[in-house]
Amino acid sequence: MSDQIDLSKMEKKIIIRQVDEKDIDEIVELSKTCFPNMEPWTRAHLKSHINIFPEGQFCVEYDGRIIGASSSLIIDFNEYEDRHTFDEITDRGYITNHDPEGKHLYGISIMVHPDFRRLHIGTRIYEKRKELAQRMNLKSFLVGGRIPNYHNHAHEMSASEYVQQVIDQKIYDPVLSFQLLNGFKLKWVNPDYLADDKASLKYAVLLEWSNVDYLPRSKRLYLRAFPVRICAVQYMLKKIDTFEDFASQCEYFVDVAAIDNSDFVLFPETLTFQLLSFLGESVPSLQVRRLAEYTEEYIKLFSMLAVKYNVNIIGGSHFVEEDELLYNVSYLFRRDGTIGRQYKLHITPDEKTWWAVQPGDELEIFDTDCGKIAILICYDIQFPELSRIAADRGARIIFTPFCTDDRQGYLRVRYCAQARAVENEIYTVISGTVGNLTHVPRSDTMYAQSGIFSPSDYTFARDGIVGECSANIETIVMGDVDLEILRRHRTTGTVTQLKDRRKDLYHITENPGQ
Repeated sequence: MSDQIDLSKMEKKIIIRQVDEKDIDEIVELSKTCFPNMEPWTRAHLKSHINIFPEGQFCVEYDGRIIGASSSLIIDFNEYEDRHTFDEITDRGYITNHDPEGKHLYGISIMVHPDFRRLHIGTRIYEKRKELAQRMNLKSFLVGGRIPNYHNHAHEMSASEYVQQVIDQKIYDPVLSFQLLNGFKLKWVNPDYLADDKASLKYAVLLEWSNVDYLPRSKRLYLRAFPVRICAVQYMLKKIDTFEDFASQCEYFVDVAAIDNSDFVLFPETLTFQLLSFLGESVPSLQVRRLAEYTEEYIKLFSMLAVKYNVNIIGGSHFVEEDELLYNVSYLFRRDGTIGRQYKLHITPDEKTWWAVQPGDELEIFDTDCGKIAILICYDIQFPELSRIAADRGARIIFTPFCTDDRQGYLRVRYCAQARAVENEIYTVISGTVGNLTHVPRSDTMYAQSGIFSPSDYTFARDGIVGECSANIETIVMGDVDLEILRRHRTTGTVTQLKDRRKDLYHITENPGQ
């Protein structure tokens, strides 16, 4: 491998955006595919949606193709009968009854192409509409949900009984079960809601998601919290026989993190060292170059996992060969399908001696859907200048994948990560490998106790530790950090290190290339 991999050729980006008029024909066809036995949207309907309330019409574009879409309007629900119909609540589908001064967002349609229903597209659309309700300071988000499996049970129970069975998880309904998982609560069951919905026997359930930040007297939305859930994986290096074994072990942890709605998953440094289990190479300098041969497979795997499980993944680090030189690189796999990378900037003596690893030249700050982050690989966290630059450039979380072979090495990483959290008023996260590859020459023992750290003050976790693993076992640590509390702390904390710096005495100057 002689050239740097062009990540743009491997990205299949998921974009959620407002619907444009040029999208109408594609969305009409999508509605025919998603609802084959019902009347599809027409061009006139969709054009009316865009003209009247463009902010409420979303589509999902994946690899240049529209695979999902939704339509919404704003209403004052008090003006409608509880047992309303679809035509009444949407003015026959044209939403000309949209009320900009209303208090409720009403979702009238959501559709995802059948070939892409395992990519959490529906959840992403719902989250976008919840964000819209919060941004516009609306009291709640209402939907009239179909119950398409009811026709299979209508001979033995009423619609209300069926809905209760779904709520109790005794029956699965592909629409209602999904909406309940997305935080909606049942209000009541509506008969004769949608005339052409034969599968639901015309029934629908009115569901509501309440905006807890709603302020009745103001259209201004005050941000009260910005929670971010982080999962750090303490990964066991154990013998495997194929790349598929490696992929299976990694996917297990991503799945676990996604089940609990994590926003980030952090894997350890040199994660792919495990592949040496089956490569049969004993010369250290050749070992890592053999690993570099798996770069494309590694990138494709984690990019797929990030999109499939709807979580941002810092994929530990991996050895990459570029122009015959070897680098230790950590990749950020965003859940929208885009990819970023951070080269290790400070190389340890062992990395130079045994593997001839070269240092990178630039500190990257990554934009994510949870704010700006930075990645400092193992040794890099021990150089305070990097974290200060990252904080000054807007990073609020620093992720540190590490690999250490003894307690002393581990504590260097941990103590420095905690110091960086305090002195820069940020969150830091560390993730290390455990276990041994006893059959791989030059494979060290591993020591790790992964953790999530905060500044040290009353508003944060005791001891500045959000969470930590037990040492030297395969497990995870998961914790919530709050970026809004962090923002307030920088102004009103017991001490305010960033604000109180003596810039008249000292400052950090970045190189011109930074």
